[in-house]
Amino acid sequence: MERRQTSEREDGRVQQALDRRQARDDAIEALIKEGWEKLRPAWERLYAIETANQRRVIEAFQQCGVRSFHLQSGTGYGYDDPAREITEAVYASVFQGEAAIVRPQIASGTHALWICLDALLRDGDHLLMVSGPPYDTLRHAITGPSPHSLRNKGVAYSEAPLTPDGRLDFDAIGRLVTPKTRILFLQRSKGYMWRPGLGAEAVEALAAWRDRHAPGAIVMVDNCYGEFVEEREPCAAGADLAAGSLIKNPGGTLAPAGGYIVGRGELIEVIAERVTAPGLGLHVGPTLGTARSVLQGLFLAPHLVAEALAGLLLASYTMEALGYEVTPRHVEPPRDSVLAVRLGDPELLLAFCRSVQAASPVDSDARPEPGPLPGYEHQVVMAAGTFVQGASSEFTADGPVRPPFAAFLQGGISRVQISLALPRILRVLAAHRAEG
Repeated sequence: MERRQTSEREDGRVQQALDRRQARDDAIEALIKEGWEKLRPAWERLYAIETANQRRVIEAFQQCGVRSFHLQSGTGYGYDDPAREITEAVYASVFQGEAAIVRPQIASGTHALWICLDALLRDGDHLLMVSGPPYDTLRHAITGPSPHSLRNKGVAYSEAPLTPDGRLDFDAIGRLVTPKTRILFLQRSKGYMWRPGLGAEAVEALAAWRDRHAPGAIVMVDNCYGEFVEEREPCAAGADLAAGSLIKNPGGTLAPAGGYIVGRGELIEVIAERVTAPGLGLHVGPTLGTARSVLQGLFLAPHLVAEALAGLLLASYTMEALGYEVTPRHVEPPRDSVLAVRLGDPELLLAFCRSVQAASPVDSDARPEPGPLPGYEHQVVMAAGTFVQGASSEFTADGPVRPPFAAFLQGGISRVQISLALPRILRVLAAHRAEG
């Protein structure tokens, strides 16, 4: 009799736990549905931007005269590779520069940026980062112990912090700029910092300040995660150079690898000789079977970026409703395709990333663990169940294992994909709140 009563009490507790879990799941589904309704005006604004960007991309393809034979890639040296030449012409037009370098041999966004810096900076020059600390991997290339780092090549380096509200601090920039300042470098995305992204208005303000106070300096923009988020790209806002990765926004989830650099023609000529060799410049470099995916990915990119931003707005809305601090908030216009969520707990960061991995189409049963990565000072946990390794144009999450233990959500093939992943992610967040 006593054994039966104990069993009944245990059954009752299990049923209560199941009821609480079902109530929580119902509340999460209702919250997501509420977000779908309330965010419609914001989504309409995103799709207006998408339309403008898609028009610019279509017109670039048409004006450059893309033909079916351009989709066939070159091999070997890549002499007169028509796929390379048309891809670089289209990129220059889309990203509103005079010329472009687009190569599968550029391994990452950091690689593209490093090529520019190494090509343009000499012993005694000064590099001024105007948007606070750069992304971890680029900081290592600038100030790290390698004999090839900029600092060990005699390049002076300074950082101007942003204002407390995340704007360029022109007073600080003015104090740090010198007659030797060769490059004013702006990073659009937040990277692994807790700050807002920077858009075309910030680039335009920096270019105008440069014209008045440092007319010989080059305005260079790290455009990673910023492509197609707004109607204007950095070169249209006054930047001399912009660079990024093809496995982020402009690759449209199809580009298998690569990076791009776009900007003033004379600068691109100099940088091209760092990509290949002096005397070769833009004239060699095969596309190695990537032309169709790179061009088709670029064509799809405005739509896919808009979809990702719509999904990240929904994530922002629901996570803030659960009491978590996010940037950008759903009421703020995005400036990059990254949503940061302040978690404040290393175990919650792990659980968060594992929930994203479990919701992925590839390697959904993998269990992300923190680990060292080249170029990062702290261990990093990464969730990337992607078709292209590390492609943050697909739905991914990662973060350094350091305070404030923030997770950084990126990309997404569609808002539907993100909305389907959200219940799993929100259950983790809601359970942590309930335990706390």
